Amino acid sequence: MAESSFRNPSSSSSTSLSLLSRVRAAEPAAWERLTRLYGPVVYRWARQAGLQPQDAADVMQDVFHSVTTNIGKFEHQANGGGFRGWLWTISRNKIRDHYRDLKGKAQAAGGTAALDQIQQLPESPPETSSESGGIEIGNLHRRAMELVRGDFEERTWQAFWRAAVEGDAPADVAADLGISVWAVYKARSRVLSRLRQELDGLNET
Repeated sequence: MAESSFRNPSSSSSTSLSLLSRVRAAEPAAWERLTRLYGPVVYRWARQAGLQPQDAADVMQDVFHSVTTNIGKFEHQANGGGFRGWLWTISRNKIRDHYRDLKGKAQAAGGTAALDQIQQLPESPPETSSESGGIEIGNLHRRAMELVRGDFEERTWQAFWRAAVEGDAPADVAADLGISVWAVYKARSRVLSRLRQELDGLNET
């Protein structure tokens, strides 16, 4: 199979850069992909911190507004912590702000309860080796796969999915799709490489 048949012709040439690089370059489509990728992560953190669904959604919006304003600073701080840790710091601060607002307004959920929630927020996001962290990272990778799927022809994607995700034998995949075994290996390699490229600089604590 010719190499060109692996790539979706409609794929943007900007996919040669990592998502983080495109976000720093202020590409609108990159911002949308970042929020689709990490929005559920921030929302989950907010819900785990005790926020109600609407409040968690509001905090998520506040977090990404801060990200758009400060993403340039992350570039200079990257050696002091990965993107996930940086995003957690912003999220934790926004969650704390929310509880402080509740306390200040003397709402039923405020007072001592709000102070307790602020104090219980950990300094770091859930460890990736923990059950909660593992679920979070697994969901993140699934969303990343959904985002890059459009960069490939359907047959290439099916070859990757069956060989890399479902664990089917490459020979069986090749026979079913009418391609060579080499093409199956190539498809798997190209999609995995694209995933690593998309998440470069993001997929770290």
